[in-house]
Amino acid sequence: MKPIAIFRHHPGEGPGYLGAYLEARGMPWTLSRTDEGEKVPDDPRAFAGLVFMGGPMSVNDDLPWIALTLALIRAAVAADVPVLGHCLGGQLIAKALGAEVTRNPVKEIGWGPVAVVPGEVAARWFGGLREFESFHWHGETFAIPAGAARIASSAHCANQGFALGPHLALQCHVEMTADLIRAWASSGEREIRESRASPAVQTAAEMTEGLDERLPDLHAVADRLYDRWTEGLAR
Repeated sequence: MKPIAIFRHHPGEGPGYLGAYLEARGMPWTLSRTDEGEKVPDDPRAFAGLVFMGGPMSVNDDLPWIALTLALIRAAVAADVPVLGHCLGGQLIAKALGAEVTRNPVKEIGWGPVAVVPGEVAARWFGGLREFESFHWHGETFAIPAGAARIASSAHCANQGFALGPHLALQCHVEMTADLIRAWASSGEREIRESRASPAVQTAAEMTEGLDERLPDLHAVADRLYDRWTEGLAR
């Protein structure tokens, strides 16, 4: 099997639970450290699939790797190489497919419910699940590209996920681990403090409370989505 390419855009990010999921199933993967200047590949067909993680920047920023990443995503979709995006990664997929990425009405930071949008496409990804609690950390949001289907939503962000064939874009973070949540809560202390006017922002104490109970449920949702996504991988 060809490796799955995972793209990191910030040193505080990483594959998180997705890495453990792939390793448990014997699926090879590589980590491309875009934040360290590693070259964005030209040909997606060298990989079974492409995964784009989060980051504090905007896809609308004038950063040299963004245009290259958008071109890679478009090439992957044209070649039927599945792409998967988490938060910023989902926004990159949306922009690559012609949809706008704009400021969300409020920042979402911490835990919050996500509703599965009724419909055949969402059911293929979520099964019979109707709602789940996810982790969030974003100030922008994507529109739904032409031809894609919205599959998840929340009270504070209408577009929490979309799918287009084998491709999946998520605004929420299903890949979180306890270590990642604690690290973000610590490094993001100033942003949390400056964003407390938002009804969707939690304190560090609130977002790190009860992780032993919350994370298994989140990982069960991630398993369901990753199972569906890996079904389409090039072997």
